[in-house]
Amino acid sequence: MAPSIRTTYAENGILIPRISFTCLIGLATPLSTKVPQKSNKIAFTIPLPIKPLFLYFLTENGALTIYSKTNLYPLMDIQERLNLIKSVGEEILMEDELLELLKSKKQLIAYDGFEPSGKPHIAQGLIRAININKMTKAGVKFKMLVADWHGWANNKMGGDLDKIQVVGKYLIEVWKASGLDTKNVEFVWASDLLNNRDYWKTVMQIARHSTLPRILRTLEIMGRTEKDTIHASQIFYPCMQAADIFHLKADICQLGMDQRKVNVLARELAPSLGYQKPVAVHHHMLQGLLAPPTTSDPIERVAAMKMSKSRPDSAIFMTDSEEDIKRKMNKAYCLEKIALENPVLEYCKYIIFEKFSAFTLERPAKFGGNITFKSYAELEKSFVDGKVHPADLKSAVARDINKLLIPVREYFEKNKEAKKLKELVDSYQVTR
Repeated sequence: MAPSIRTTYAENGILIPRISFTCLIGLATPLSTKVPQKSNKIAFTIPLPIKPLFLYFLTENGALTIYSKTNLYPLMDIQERLNLIKSVGEEILMEDELLELLKSKKQLIAYDGFEPSGKPHIAQGLIRAININKMTKAGVKFKMLVADWHGWANNKMGGDLDKIQVVGKYLIEVWKASGLDTKNVEFVWASDLLNNRDYWKTVMQIARHSTLPRILRTLEIMGRTEKDTIHASQIFYPCMQAADIFHLKADICQLGMDQRKVNVLARELAPSLGYQKPVAVHHHMLQGLLAPPTTSDPIERVAAMKMSKSRPDSAIFMTDSEEDIKRKMNKAYCLEKIALENPVLEYCKYIIFEKFSAFTLERPAKFGGNITFKSYAELEKSFVDGKVHPADLKSAVARDINKLLIPVREYFEKNKEAKKLKELVDSYQVTR
């Protein structure tokens, strides 16, 4: 069917377009809307005999995007959706499989699991919201697993399941405050999955098809290594996480690079266990603010470089004060003219340029005056060329990160239930 606009006029301050869709059978179906002139949302309803369809016309940064109720994603073509998902993944296993999923036109489901283990840092808050919103915009329904029993098995919060569940509720509130597209996100608690006997059957099947050395090689998914003292409960963890993927019916595992080994395990075992092999979209792990570790193993190195709740100065947390943000950023590892493994530049690439259209360094005139960058590539080149000093970069990054966290801090001040959860979590002792 082809749309055409017949007339447009204002009535009592309301803009009312008169639109028709000409169908293939030659039937013209009139549409009308009543939307305030300043609104950026227009809803159309097609009356019978045409099957009802609900369209949304939204403007984002001046661009028109069309959504429909029958399609949970904007009316993008397959390549646009693929590119959007690829912008999330530092690695995709495998891209050709992802393309076939998109061509299938079915409602795709992506999953991530989070272990409630204390106060969330900005990688868990801001970046998680950025990436999930990209996935949902690409038409993917997202399931977030609150991995309370996994955290219990991993001895988080001192092995206190009640505290772990409080932290889980707190994290959900953090995401709400961070701009997460909660309309297309379903939160699932692991403790609910565990009530299903078939879930435990799958856990046992995964364990039976895996050797102990194979499971031990996945321990980094829970922040452990084979050198650590491992409790028997932690051996269950990788088997449970692989079972989560199958029981959530996930087409896509959208987790960090530190979760790669268990996703590969699930992909390897899926056919023999009668499940669909999931695609894995692994996002970049935001580097901690401290100096990089010395380990040479690439996967272990990625895990060791990420932010850590047990090392507070390695991370900026979602409710940190402006003073805390400035202090941590001033101490951050940032060698002059070196972009490699530079956490301050990473904040620019993965957060600031995702949330702002430009990035401005404010400098005295004697040091070159203010300078504005429209892209990360432009900023990185100037930094490597020595045109941007680490001190100026740190100051500007701290300023913009604080801008992004102001709404989060305000949310936890104004929302009584969220504030109570925060106070409880703040009172807990974080255990590794």
